[in-house]
Amino acid sequence: MNQIPVHVAIIMDGNGRWAQQRGLPRFYGHKEGISAVRRVVKTSKQENIKYLTLYSFSTENWKRPKEEVEFLFSLMESQLREEMNSLHQENIRVRFAGRIQLLPEKLQTIISDTEKLTDANTGLNLTFAVNYGGRQEILDAIKRMLEKNRNCLINEDTIRKFFYVPELPDVDLLIRTAGEQRLSNFLIWQSVYAEFYFTPVLWPDFSEHDFKQALEEFARRKRRFGGI
Repeated sequence: MNQIPVHVAIIMDGNGRWAQQRGLPRFYGHKEGISAVRRVVKTSKQENIKYLTLYSFSTENWKRPKEEVEFLFSLMESQLREEMNSLHQENIRVRFAGRIQLLPEKLQTIISDTEKLTDANTGLNLTFAVNYGGRQEILDAIKRMLEKNRNCLINEDTIRKFFYVPELPDVDLLIRTAGEQRLSNFLIWQSVYAEFYFTPVLWPDFSEHDFKQALEEFARRKRRFGGI
């Protein structure tokens, strides 16, 4: 491949369907999806991808049953406690994008601890979008910007400085699993010139081979950014 995306973003869809197809509660799909997260992180490091952003929980996901939401937060908390030291040892810098202040207190604490532990790392920049919405990010950025200086010059650069993760570059490749073909309020500002790759593979089954297929497809595309 002669063209490697700098920033890959993934909408990890299909956990519930994966479980239901096997006659299992939806919770099992979310647990199995953790293995797919590990695979894409490993492959991203191998392929020298600089930024990987994973859509973990959207602002719309609060509409799901209370038991499922609580399970997802508990799963995030336990996995971060289990994985944060190994992520640090692998030189991965971990960030979280979203309205983190509205999450359960224990989850907020482990999120803060993970960010602090990995802050100086120089390898893969791994971002988890949690309680995230693209429209909400833009609104929150504008509100913070005006609170700081109501007379500031409003342009793309000044708005981006107030995003949840300001240093996150535009998305080069956006992958969505499970056959759906929509953005679902994910990185809508950063994805204006992203290449989209949709696959019917459910997230828990998303393999290293599937990821590399997406990267190979990206390498074949011609990106003109409005030019000829």
